[in-house]
Amino acid sequence: MQNIFSCTIPGSTEQPMALDFHYDDAIEQAATIIYAHGFNGFKDWGNFDLIANQFVEAGFSVVKFNFSHNGTTPESPQDFVALDLFAENNYTRQLYDLEQIINWVRNAPSAISSFIDKEKIGLIGHSMGGGISILFASENEAVKALVTWAAIVECKTPWTNWDEEKLKEWKEIGVAYYHNGRTGQDLPMHYQLYRDFIANEERLDIIRAEKKLKIPHLVCHGIEDTSVPLTAAEQIAEAGVATRLFTIASDHVFGRKHPWPEHILPYPMQKVVRENIEFFKQVLLSA
Repeated sequence: MQNIFSCTIPGSTEQPMALDFHYDDAIEQAATIIYAHGFNGFKDWGNFDLIANQFVEAGFSVVKFNFSHNGTTPESPQDFVALDLFAENNYTRQLYDLEQIINWVRNAPSAISSFIDKEKIGLIGHSMGGGISILFASENEAVKALVTWAAIVECKTPWTNWDEEKLKEWKEIGVAYYHNGRTGQDLPMHYQLYRDFIANEERLDIIRAEKKLKIPHLVCHGIEDTSVPLTAAEQIAEAGVATRLFTIASDHVFGRKHPWPEHILPYPMQKVVRENIEFFKQVLLSA
């Protein structure tokens, strides 16, 4: 029977991260898939439980979590209520958070540890979470297989297309704002985000990290993506040594939206999920 074990664990600056572990109590030592959400996202965006349930039905367990500084709290896991945290989010904090998630998986509470094969861990990352997942997998040998959805190719979200004048203003004022069209909020980003990128530019080089990867990597991307163009996926796939590109006629979120009230996934997302499950079966379950 499918179950969900929920808890919080400390992330960057000891901020609590909400975590859900999806598993089948009839399957012991299941390969575990970790999901890393994107910028302006969270673990439950677009009814992610529908995706987690399919992975569990296929014999996997799944961990989804909220990054420590994504603007949510354990009490409000789907709302941006902690804008002070959002303002202090950056790429190295997220890498730290992922390390804490891996440590949790490999040292899981006794109540669920028997349902985890600690040697078979896969990672899925969407958008900015996809870029973070590439960087993390290049540094951490615990990850045995990687899937990215619409992954960024540079750690420059959201200032990729900002001109010099806007960057200068960001530095002078110390804060810039990202408008969330869904919630209507103007979300603050402190200039530390840019400073963190400059201070860690080599470590945060996604193409460099991809070239270092030796594990299988499935790159999934929507042909009609206007947030992260298809050329980003093509660059990542070309740089990898064990990388395969899967494309589909869809957008940045593969047809989903939030909230997603349906009990079935949109066709593009369903195709991606099926492709992911087959990929992980081949590279994790057959190993």
